[in-house]
Amino acid sequence: MRRLSPSTFALLTTGVTWAVAVIIVTGGAVRLTGSGLGCPDWPTCTQDRLVAAWDYHQMVEFVNRMVTGIVSVAVILAVLGAWIRRPRRRDLVLLACGLVAGVIGQIVLGGITVLFDLAPQLVMAHFLLSLVLLSTALVLRDRAGAPPTPPVVAVADDVVRLSRVMLFAASVVVVTGTIVTGSGPHGGDTRAQRFPFLPTETARVHGIAVTVFLALTVFAVAALRRSGARPQALRRATVLLAAIVAQAAVGYTQYFTGVPAALVAVHLAGAVAVWTAVVRFHLGLFHRPGAPETIERWREPLRSNSNVPTSAVPPTTTSAPTAPGS
Repeated sequence: MRRLSPSTFALLTTGVTWAVAVIIVTGGAVRLTGSGLGCPDWPTCTQDRLVAAWDYHQMVEFVNRMVTGIVSVAVILAVLGAWIRRPRRRDLVLLACGLVAGVIGQIVLGGITVLFDLAPQLVMAHFLLSLVLLSTALVLRDRAGAPPTPPVVAVADDVVRLSRVMLFAASVVVVTGTIVTGSGPHGGDTRAQRFPFLPTETARVHGIAVTVFLALTVFAVAALRRSGARPQALRRATVLLAAIVAQAAVGYTQYFTGVPAALVAVHLAGAVAVWTAVVRFHLGLFHRPGAPETIERWREPLRSNSNVPTSAVPPTTTSAPTAPGS
C-alpha cells in the first residue's frame, strides 16, 4: 500500500477543511432561497423520486445534498490518509474518524430537520454541529504537519486564559446569532416554524455578545504586542480582529436594511470565517517542539517576559529555520 507523507496529508486536510466550510455556506443558501423543503422527503427527494425534478427549489436542495456527498467522500479520504500516513499517529486517526462521525450526524440531523418541517431548534442544532465539525477539521489540519511532540505554551499564560474566554464568548455569539436567525424572516420555507421571540430583542442580545467578544479580542492583541509574542500568534489575532469588525459591519447593515437575503448570506460566510479565525488563534498560542517555526525572532522577547513559562522558549540552535506561512 502506498504511504502518505506528512506534507501530503496536511494538504489533504486543508482540502477537507475547506469542504466542511463550504457545506455550511451552501446549507445556508438553501434556507435563504426558501428551498429548505424543496425536497420534502429524506433520503429521497420526494416519495416517488430519488432525485430532484426540474424545479428551482428542489434543485437547490438536491444540489446541497450532493455537496454533502462530496464532503462525505473527503472525510473518508482523510481517515484513509491518516491510516496510511507515515509515521501513523493515533491522534490524527481519531480526529479523522471524528470527522466521519460528524458528517454522519449532520446527514441524520439534516434528514430529521426536513421531516419536522425545518423546526428552528433543529436548524439551530444543525448549524452548531457544523461548527463542531469545522473545529475538528481545523484541529486536524493544525496537527497534520506538526511533529508528535506535546504542545507547549508559546505566549504569556494570561493570553492563553484570555483565549479560552474568547472561545466561550465566540460560542455565545454563535448561539445568540442562531436564535436571531430562527426568529427572523428567512426560515427556509413558508411552512417553517419560527422562534416566538422578537427579532429586535434577540438581535440586541446578540449585539451585546459581539461587543464583549470584540473587546476581548482587542485586549488579546494588546497583550500579545506588549509581551513580544511570536509573529504567528499576533498575525492570527489581528486577522480575528479584522474578521469580527467586518462581520459586525455586515450584521448592522443587514439589520438596518430589512435583513436582505444576500447580506444574510454574507453574514453566514462571515460567521464561518470568524469561527475559523478564533479557533486558529487559540491553536496558534501553542508550539510543538521540532516544528519548523521561526525561533530566533521571538525567543528573546519571550525570555524577557516573566509570565511566559520557560518550556515555551525553544533551545538555542545554530541557525534559525525559515518561517512558514500561517
